Amino acid sequence: MIKKLIFISFSAVLLAIGQVSAQTNSVYDYTEAFHPIFYTQNGSPYRSASGKPGHAYWQNSADYIIKVSLDEQINQVSGHLTIHYTNNSPDDLQHLWFQLDQNLFQADSRGQATIPLQDSRYGSAESDFKGGFQLTNLHFSDGSKASYEVIDTRMRLELPKVLKAGGQSVTLEMEFSYTVPEYGADRTGILDTKNGKIYTIAQWYPRVCVYDDILGWNTDPYTGPGEFYLEYGDYHVEIDAPADHIVVAGGELLNPTEVWTSEQLSRYKQAFESERTILIRSAEEVTNAASRPNKKRLTWKYKLDNAHDFAWASSKAFIIDGARINNPSGKSALALSAYPAESNGGNAWERSTEYTKASIEHYSKKWLEYPYPVAVNVASNVGGMEYPAISFCGATAKAGNLWGVTDHEFGHNWFPMIVGSNERLHAWMDEGFNTFINGLSTEEFNKGEYHKKFGNRNSMAPAFSKPDLEPIMSSPQNMKEKNIGILAYYKPAYGLRLLRDEIIGAERFDSAFRKYIAYWAYKHPTPDDFFRTMENETGENLAWFWRGWFKNNWALDQAVRSVEYEGLDPKHGAIITIDNLQKLAMPVVIEATTESGKKIRKKLPVEIWQRNTSWRFKLKSTEKLTRVIIDPDNVYPDMDPYNNVWPRN
Repeated sequence: MIKKLIFISFSAVLLAIGQVSAQTNSVYDYTEAFHPIFYTQNGSPYRSASGKPGHAYWQNSADYIIKVSLDEQINQVSGHLTIHYTNNSPDDLQHLWFQLDQNLFQADSRGQATIPLQDSRYGSAESDFKGGFQLTNLHFSDGSKASYEVIDTRMRLELPKVLKAGGQSVTLEMEFSYTVPEYGADRTGILDTKNGKIYTIAQWYPRVCVYDDILGWNTDPYTGPGEFYLEYGDYHVEIDAPADHIVVAGGELLNPTEVWTSEQLSRYKQAFESERTILIRSAEEVTNAASRPNKKRLTWKYKLDNAHDFAWASSKAFIIDGARINNPSGKSALALSAYPAESNGGNAWERSTEYTKASIEHYSKKWLEYPYPVAVNVASNVGGMEYPAISFCGATAKAGNLWGVTDHEFGHNWFPMIVGSNERLHAWMDEGFNTFINGLSTEEFNKGEYHKKFGNRNSMAPAFSKPDLEPIMSSPQNMKEKNIGILAYYKPAYGLRLLRDEIIGAERFDSAFRKYIAYWAYKHPTPDDFFRTMENETGENLAWFWRGWFKNNWALDQAVRSVEYEGLDPKHGAIITIDNLQKLAMPVVIEATTESGKKIRKKLPVEIWQRNTSWRFKLKSTEKLTRVIIDPDNVYPDMDPYNNVWPRN
């Protein structure tokens, strides 16, 4: 049964008392916005139409044994690498591809050639640094020599015989070395301090490229903006360093009795059981030679299972402290911080372990339990960069800035360390998701200590709606560097918060988001897998949202056109006409204020725009309206708030 709406007719006289917006021409196309076909591929045995991994889902794996030495005289890392690679795919493989990320720092690399003359996060166009990998003695486990070709930041290695589908493995060994760049694209580097250099070591060994059911070999060159896409496996790493150094890493320390002094070992063990930060090596001890074993060099042994990368840091300047991380299951991990004397004091890095512990515990409880044995925060000249179980953050950060970067980098343990999306192509699936969960974490931390409202949430709408802005679903290499912050971080995070708080509802959204994380933990989801999961779990068709906010750079402009009264009597209610003037559709929240000051709210679902560019509806009121406003809470990304209000000021 259809209710009959009352419009202008011979039996009902409407008195128009509203002002008509000066902008009445709409570019909105509801057939485009709500086109029923969004997905270009059906579900497959590998990826279900429901968003889950399919019953035949597969991914390959790579296990690493790495033994290296740090030479601080020449800033060089060198050593031996063993890779055990397993082909779980349904395809026979005749060659392997590797990422050689340090080759970005060769003078003739593609990445160096694409650095603009102006300042860039990824380096300097005038750099004369001579970096890159030196590879020798590549051979297979049977001793046969490997044939390979290096092409910029990639290496193609020919297999001596076909690596059969369905689980066959091959083991490869090589020697490698490289000079650590002082500033390695804000991801790795060397910080000079008064007590010695801090080495933050990442992208430091040849890594196998991902072979998947989407693109086969993923071999996009590393040019700086796009991050990483890697296979999961187990790591066993031995790092030989000067004995006055402390080496921290994203993994379980296997030989603490060999590398700590007896006093430090005792404090280290206390930290595992302490809810409060325990100093393991104090600022005063940094300059005391007795605070390190009386040897020339030491080997630190670490392991990390089911991870897709490994990073570490080394310095004789480190203050070290730690505390226990509590997981919901009762299992614990160790929060550890390593920082120089310059970063100590004044509400700065002495709170790093507190921040790390709180961040990890929040995400473990809210989304999925933290899987790693440690969470290490390192002060460095890297502004903020994440690796499994270890983060590099700016040494000068303090207070809310240090909380923010710490929380963000450790949030990355969920995206993309646990949920292993392709960062090289889809930065928003890790940076945007992470920025979204960071907002919830910051609201909770220490009763909102650093939670601040910077004006209206929709204040960024003009930045999100710039006509020359690329879509979110562009690769980082395909974005202007100045736009990466908006497109990879803020706009997708804003969209998810909008979806959660205004469109779906927090409870249903959070439940679906947890399912997405659980379904794709330690796997490789695509954008469609995320979209499908959210739709299937919430029961909502969200193609209009994905299409407008993620796939296209569509703008939102909702407007109040007019306010009319039925008959001549406001007691019978008001007829309000609203327009959708731009290409993006959204639900509409209306708040009307009556002559007596009473406020009346009405929320209209996005479905009003499925076949309309304007919409008329009746608001139940019994007196004249003095003000009508769309989006009274300023949470929708409306590019022109002026026409949201009636009457116009």
